[in-house]
Formats: sequence, structure tokens, C-alpha cells
Amino acid sequence: MAERDVWFRWNSKNSYSIAALLPLIEAKLAREPKDGIMLYSFATAQAKEVYCEVSQAKVDSIYIAGGPHPSAVPKEALEHFDFVVVGEGEETLPELIKALKDGQDPGGVKGIAYRAEGEVTFTERRPPADLDLYPPFGKILAPIEISRGCPWGCTYCQTSRLFGHCMRHRSIAAIARYAKLHKDIRFTSPNSLAYGSDGLRPRLEKVEALLKALAEQRKPIYFGTFPSEVRPEFISKEALELIAKYCANKSMSIGGQSGSPAVLKAVSRGHSREAILAACELCLEHDLTPQVDLIFGLPAESTADQRMTLDLTRWIVSKGGKARAHYFTPLPGTPLAGMSPAPLAEEVAACLGRMALEGKLTGSWSPARGRTA
Repeated sequence: MAERDVWFRWNSKNSYSIAALLPLIEAKLAREPKDGIMLYSFATAQAKEVYCEVSQAKVDSIYIAGGPHPSAVPKEALEHFDFVVVGEGEETLPELIKALKDGQDPGGVKGIAYRAEGEVTFTERRPPADLDLYPPFGKILAPIEISRGCPWGCTYCQTSRLFGHCMRHRSIAAIARYAKLHKDIRFTSPNSLAYGSDGLRPRLEKVEALLKALAEQRKPIYFGTFPSEVRPEFISKEALELIAKYCANKSMSIGGQSGSPAVLKAVSRGHSREAILAACELCLEHDLTPQVDLIFGLPAESTADQRMTLDLTRWIVSKGGKARAHYFTPLPGTPLAGMSPAPLAEEVAACLGRMALEGKLTGSWSPARGRTA
């Protein structure tokens, strides 16, 4: 094959993926399709727009898709793309690009899907990556990914399906090395307070060892804030004392998701409504603003369930916390894929609108603009 340039299709929503993969391959950034090898990483919310762009492109290019949406529905993605990297890309993508450039059979690359003689072919599944072997970012700075995977398997969420139920953690030494490149230190993790643990029970001695090592750099540390979050039952007096001792945060991002016990059970959240209340109270006692994500329109939700989540939202803001509302969007590869959102009750929608106008609520809870946390 003639030498081809490699391009990442950049946009603001896939910058973290590009930041992690760019150090591993020789590629340039593009805001539109180019001749060569075009790399796309995207979630379900961007899928329709990406498919339209690729289908209408007038360039001589090999198209490779990766990220949450193509990994979940590779057959769909292959209607528009030549190859799909299924799951993690750190090892798969460089191998695939090398095979294409060298004119080798891509069937020898683990972790991909492609069409061969008109049929969709899946190669051998690739084992989870050792995070310490790969940088969290290179030329493009991004929050440091400290953990990957989640044991809880919430029915609306892709994380466990993409990255496995076993949590993996980047070592303290590796995290500290990349933290030196930041002016302030921020992280991504399915649950920051699960660092060093199995994700089911906290190991605060591991969290403290990480924060203590980073504190030696004398930079602001933001732990458990966006773009990361924490599960409510992981918030304890001891955990928040560590945050107060080592970190600069004035808030904590908490995944609450519903105020209804029945809905929390139906989506396999693994925590109670009381855990959300207790987490908020503890944050406020430690002068931290709880910022709680809540999902409306989950399929198991009744109007009574929505009112419970609305009541929880009101309680959070009345205490001085903040709430972010989301409208359920079914994601491929999850148990709730293909399920229709529960209609948002008129009185609930009206109340959420008033709270937003009063500056007490952020997010998107309209079906037309809905997102899943």
C-alpha cells in the first residue's frame, strides 16, 4: 500500500480519546475527512452526525471507528467504516494501522471487526490493557485516567461492558509522573474513591497514598470532581477528611441517578436513596458542595418514581447542594438498549424548568436533548 497519512477526526467531545491514543501513533488532527487513514472515536450522541459525514465524504481514505458506540454496535458501524476497533484501543489501533500500511492481513490483529467477502468478521478478543504501559496523554493534555472498569454493571451504563467488571488502576508512580505536566491535577475514573480497590469496597489507604504522593508536587489537586465522580456509599467522614487534607476541591461530583428505591434496584445501582442523602449531608458538613447527577425517564420509572427523584432534587438544592438532571438515552450494548424512555410527567418537567431558571439546576432533561449520565 502506498504511504498514507493518518488523521484523527478531532472534536471537543473526543479530545480525551485522542489525547490517550495520539502518543501511540504518528497522526495529525483533522476537522474534516482527509485522504489517508481516518480515525474516528465517538459516542452514541454523535453517531448519526459521524455516519453522515463519512457517507458524504469525497476523499480517498480508509475509515477506522472506535469508542463507545462503534464498540457496542460494530456491525452498524461497518455500514459506514472499513474497520472497527472493539473496546480498548491502546494496543489494537497501532497494530491495525501498521498492518494496513505494511499491506498485511488485518485478520491477524486482535480486537477488531471488519468485512471480509461481504461478511462481518470479528478477530480474537484482546485482554484488558495494563494502564501503566500506556500514557494517559501526550502532546494534548487531559485529566489523568487513574482507573478503568466497574464492577457494578448499572443497566443503563456502557462502562462495565466496554472495560470489564474488574477495576484496573494506574500506579501511583505513573500518575505522579504525568501529573508533573499539569498546573493543577484532575482525574477521570468511574469512581475516584475506589482507587486501588476492587470497586466494591473502598481502600482509603490506597487513596491517601496517591494523594500524599501528588501533594509533594505542591499543585492544586481536584479529586472526585468532574470529569470524574464518586458513588455515594463511598463517601465517608474518613474519605472527606482526606479530601480536606490534600485537595483543593470545593465540591464533590456524586452519581445518585434516582430518588426512587425501586428504580435504583431496577437499574442495579447497588446503593440506596439513603446513601445519597447521607453522602450529601457529609459533604456539606465538610464544606464541600455535593453536585449530584440524576437521571429522569429511566424505563422502569413511574410518575411516582419521578416525583421521588424530583423531591430528592429539591432537597439537595435546599441544603445548598447542586443537581444535574439528565434524560435517559438508551445506549447500545447495555441491558436497556432499545428500551424507550419513560415519558416525563408534565408537572415534573415544569418544576425542573423553574429550578433551572432560578439557577438551581443544570443539565438536559428534555427528550430532544437528553443525555445519559
